[in-house]
Amino acid sequence: MKQMFLAAAFAVWSVTGAQAQDADIRAVITQQFDAFKVDDFATAFTFASPSLQGFFQNPQNFGRMVSQGYPMVWRPAAVDFLELREEGGTYWQKVQIADAKGQFHYLEYRMMQTAEGWRISGVQILDAPGAAV
Repeated sequence: MKQMFLAAAFAVWSVTGAQAQDADIRAVITQQFDAFKVDDFATAFTFASPSLQGFFQNPQNFGRMVSQGYPMVWRPAAVDFLELREEGGTYWQKVQIADAKGQFHYLEYRMMQTAEGWRISGVQILDAPGAAV
């Protein structure tokens, strides 16, 4: 009986921990979207991992890259979070973004746990579901 209780408690703790992690990751990405919407590149930059911050060196370079290379991220009309997956210790959050023209874009955010919390360590644009290669 004691083993069954411990197994049930661990299952509840695992699900609760995973849900909290999922919520924390979504919150970081959402806060970065919110900062981009008002051209607050300094705040958006704080959600990037230390390695990305080092690469771009300052919020202005980072903002220029996003506004020119990822316009759907800079000015999304709608954002929907899809699945979160873990692969080899790396977490990937899939996001569907509708741009101002109503076109859908699918991106995966590579997330990194730091002492300050979750940070975005990369974003890749995915092919739309059903798109021919």
